[in-house]
Amino acid sequence: MDLVLCHTTADFDALGAAVGLCVLRPGSRIVLTGGCHPTVRDFLALHRDEYPLIERRSVNPQQIRSITIVDASGRDRLGKAAEWLDLPHLNEIAVFDHHKEAPSDIRATVSQIEAVGATTTLIVEKLKNQAENSDTPSRLLPSEATVMALGIHVDTGSLTFEGATARDAIALAWLMEQGASLRVIAEYVEPGLSPQLQDLLREALNNLRSETLHGYSIAWVLLSTESYVPGLSSLASRLLDLTETDALLLGNVYKFGENENNRNIDPESPVSNRLTIIGRSRIEGTNLSELFKPFGGGGHARAASLATRDVDPLLTLNQLADQLKTQIPHPPTARELMSSPVRSIRPETSVGEAHRILLRYGHSGLCVVDAGDRLAGIISRRDIDIALHHGFSHAPVKGYMTWQLKTIAPDTLLPEIESLMVTYDIGRLPVLENGQLVGIVTRTDVLRELHQQKARDRGSSAEFSNCPVPESVEQLLRSRISPELWQLLSIAANIAQNRGWQLYIVGGAVRDLLLATDDTLALTDIDLVVDGKCGSDDSGAGVELASSLQKLYPESRLDVHGQFQTAALLWHKDSAFGSLWVDIATARTEFYPYPAANPEVEASSIRQDLYRRDFTINALAVRLGVPRSGELLDFFCGLLDLESKQIRVLHANSFIEDPTRIYRAVRFAVRLGFEIEPQTEGYIRHALASGIYYRIQGENGRAPALETRLKSELKYILQAPYWKVALQMLGDLQALRCIHPSLELDRELWRQLRLLDRCLNGRRKKEGTTRILTRIHGLMIDGESRVRGKKEEGIGKKEEKEKATILKAQSPIPNSPFPIINIPDWQMRLEVLIAYLAPEYRGKVAANLQLPADSIKRLQLLEAGKNELAEKLPKCELPSQLVLLLRNYELPVLIAIALQSPRSARRQIWEYLTKWANVEPPLNGNDLKALGYKPGPGFKRMLDDLLAAKLDGDLGDRAAAISFLAQRYPQA
Repeated sequence: MDLVLCHTTADFDALGAAVGLCVLRPGSRIVLTGGCHPTVRDFLALHRDEYPLIERRSVNPQQIRSITIVDASGRDRLGKAAEWLDLPHLNEIAVFDHHKEAPSDIRATVSQIEAVGATTTLIVEKLKNQAENSDTPSRLLPSEATVMALGIHVDTGSLTFEGATARDAIALAWLMEQGASLRVIAEYVEPGLSPQLQDLLREALNNLRSETLHGYSIAWVLLSTESYVPGLSSLASRLLDLTETDALLLGNVYKFGENENNRNIDPESPVSNRLTIIGRSRIEGTNLSELFKPFGGGGHARAASLATRDVDPLLTLNQLADQLKTQIPHPPTARELMSSPVRSIRPETSVGEAHRILLRYGHSGLCVVDAGDRLAGIISRRDIDIALHHGFSHAPVKGYMTWQLKTIAPDTLLPEIESLMVTYDIGRLPVLENGQLVGIVTRTDVLRELHQQKARDRGSSAEFSNCPVPESVEQLLRSRISPELWQLLSIAANIAQNRGWQLYIVGGAVRDLLLATDDTLALTDIDLVVDGKCGSDDSGAGVELASSLQKLYPESRLDVHGQFQTAALLWHKDSAFGSLWVDIATARTEFYPYPAANPEVEASSIRQDLYRRDFTINALAVRLGVPRSGELLDFFCGLLDLESKQIRVLHANSFIEDPTRIYRAVRFAVRLGFEIEPQTEGYIRHALASGIYYRIQGENGRAPALETRLKSELKYILQAPYWKVALQMLGDLQALRCIHPSLELDRELWRQLRLLDRCLNGRRKKEGTTRILTRIHGLMIDGESRVRGKKEEGIGKKEEKEKATILKAQSPIPNSPFPIINIPDWQMRLEVLIAYLAPEYRGKVAANLQLPADSIKRLQLLEAGKNELAEKLPKCELPSQLVLLLRNYELPVLIAIALQSPRSARRQIWEYLTKWANVEPPLNGNDLKALGYKPGPGFKRMLDDLLAAKLDGDLGDRAAAISFLAQRYPQA
C-alpha cells in the first residue's frame, strides 16, 4: 500500500498535492492524519467519493510500502501517523513542501522543498511534464484539476500573496486547460475585503431581505454610500457565501451632485441619484443579463450588473427581485434523482456477506431493512472495511450500521437534498414513501445533476463540435426518424409514465444519432430500457410495456425472454416500419460468477443498466417522456469519447469478465474509424496475457463467452467488408488466442486467408469474368511470392482494379466453370483460422464454437485428406486421374487443403475446380437404357469410363461415345 499523508488540519494545498500524487502514482491512497480545515471539510462532504481517501484507523501498517508527505516536513504535523515513518520495511519516504524555512526532522529518501506559492504547484509541474513527454497523454478528471487549482488559489490568495510565483500562475493555467471548475473554485476560495467593504458587509447582513421559493433562497439589499464604491462585486460574492443564498441582488445608491454629500439618503423617496445593482445567481435557468437589460445592464446569466440614474432605488430593486422570482425553475425532486430499486440486507446479515454483496454490485453502501421491509439503518463500505480490519467478518451488520438516519421524501427538492448532505456529511439519503423504502439518492446523483446543470448553462456545443447539446437531443431524434417511429416511441413513453416508470432509448441508437451527419437516420434495431418496478408479476416492467404496445400494434410479433426481463417487438416488411426490431428491457444489473461466464441478471436502475454495457459510447441514454424529456444521460463520459473518436471500456475487469468485448472493441473501432483508447488496449493485453480464459476452461470445463457468443462476434467481423483490417488488429492484439491459445495471425496464416479471399472472389459475376478468373488463377497458383512484403491488398493497381470489379457482385457466375460453394464466406474464413491449428485441436475448437456438424467433421478429417492428396496428387498424370481422385472431396475441404499445400498441389486442385469439375460424361443413364443396357451397378463404371475418356481427349462426339461403349461393354 502506497500512502500520501496530509498534515493535521489539512488545507486545500495539502489535499490538492495529495490528489495530484495519486494521479502520478496510480493506486496510492490519501490519509488525512488529523482532521481538516472547515472549508475543506465542507468540500469533502460533497466530493469525498471522487478521491482515493482512506481512514487512518483502517490502515494496516504492515501493508505500507511507501509514504509521501505533502505540505509539511516535520513529524509533529502528522499526528499519530508519524509512527509509520519508523517502520523498518518501508521502500521510500518522500517529502514535498514549499515551506523552505520550516525545520525538518523526517529522514526522507526523496525530498523536494522549493519556494513556490503552493506545494500543489510542484506536483502539477510533474503532471504537466509527464503529459507533454508522453506519446499518449491523458487528461486529468475535472474533479482532480479542480482540487489542485483550489490548493494553488487558497495558498497564493489567487496569486495575490507575496509568496506567489510565475510557476504558480503557469500551473493554474494548465489546470484550467485540464477542466478545473471555476464555479467550484469560486465557491470555496475566500478573497479578502477592504475595510470599507467590511463595513458595508456588516450593514448588508443587518438589512438583508430574503425569501425561499422552490427550495431556493433569494435575497436583496440596498446600501447607501456617499460615492461610488469599487469592489462591490467581491462584496456580493462574499455576501452570497456567508448567507448561503442562491441568488442575490446588491444595490448601491449614491448622490452624484457636487453639493450633495449627505450619506443619509432616504431610499424610500425619489431623489436625484445613481443606482448600481450587482446580481449573482447559482440557480439553473435564471438569467440576470436578461433581467437587467431593460435598464441598460448586462453581463452573464449568473453574474450581471446595471447602472442607472434618477429612479426610485428601492422600488426598482424590489421590482427586479420580483421578476427574478419568476425565472426560478422548479428544481429536480428526489424521485427524479433517486436510484431504484434499492439493494438491501437484513440486520442479521454478516459483515463478510455484506462485503461480498458490495463487491458484487459495486455499491459504496447498503440499506438495512427489518422483517417488515422497514428501513432500519445504513452500513457504508467504510464501516464494513473497518469491521473486517478488526476481524469481525462473522458479526451481524446491525452492530456496525448507522441507525439514526436522515431520510427524504420523493418530492424533496434538490437544494434541500444538497443541504442535508453537506450539513451532516451524508453520502446517501434513503427515500421513503408511506414508510416504504422506494429509492436512494447518493452524492454521485447530486454531483451529476449539478454537473449537468452547469453543462446546460454553458451549452455543450462549444465543447463538443460533433455532438449536439443535451437539450436538442429530443428535437434531433424527432427530426431524423420517421413520424411513425416517433409516434411509437411517444406512445411507449406515455404508457411508461402512466405506470410511474421512466423510459429510455439506449445504446447504439443514441450513439448513431449523435454521430449521424445525414438528415435521416435509418434505425432498424432500437433498444429501450424501462426503469421502474412492475407490480403485476415477476416478468418485469419491460415485458409488461412490450405486451401493452403489442395490443396497439397487432401486426408486430412479440417475443418474451422472462429470464432476462426482456421482450422484443418485431415488424417484417411492414408498410410503416419496414423491418424493425424494438428490444424492451427492464433496467438491470449483471454479475459474472467467474470470468467468461454467462452473466447473472437482476433488476436495477438505469445507471446500473448502462454500467453493465461494453463501452462508454454505447452507455448513453435519452430519456423519453416527462419530466425532462430528451435529457441525455451520460454517466461515463461517452460524449467526450465520441468527440475524441475513441473506444473506452467502463472498468478494468470488463475484458476479464467478457472476452467477446475484445472483438467488439475492434469491430467498433474499425467500423466507426475510432481508436482503442490506450488504457483500454492495456486492459485487453493484460486479460489475454493473464491466461485466465484457459484456466477457467480447465477448472469449469467450459467458458460460455468463448462459445456461441465468440462465434457471433467472429461472424460479425468476418462477414463485414472491413474484415481484413479488423482481423489484422485482432492479430496485433494477439486476440485470436481467444479461439485457441496457440493461434496467432502470422504471415503464413495471413497468406492463406488472402488466397481464400481471391478464391471466393473468383466465383462472382462481372463482365470480363473469364479474363479475371485467369488472372486470379495466376494469383492462386504463384501469388505467395507477391504476398510477402506487401501491404494488406498485396497486388498491383491493375490487379486491384480487376478485383474490385468482382467484389461489386455477389451472385455466382452464370455457367461459370467454378463450382458453387454453399457455405457463407465468413464461415469459410473461420474454418481457415481453425484449420491453421494443430490437427488435434481443430475439431474441439469447432465444437466449442458450436459450428455446424458438417463443419466440425470437415476440420476433423482435414489432415487425413491433406496427407492422402499429398501422396496421390503427384501420381495423377491424366485429367481423368485427377478428377476421379478429387471428386470424392467436398469443395470446402479441397479449398482448405489447397491453402495449406505446396504450389504444385494447389495448381492441380485449382485446375480441377476451374476446368474439370463440371465436365460430365457425353452420355447419361437414360442414354444407356436407350442403347439397351440394363440398369445396375455397372452403370457407374460405364459412366466413369466415358467421363475419363472425355477428360483425356479420347472421345469426340456422341457417336464416338457409343462406339466406345460398344467396344468396352459389348452386349450379348
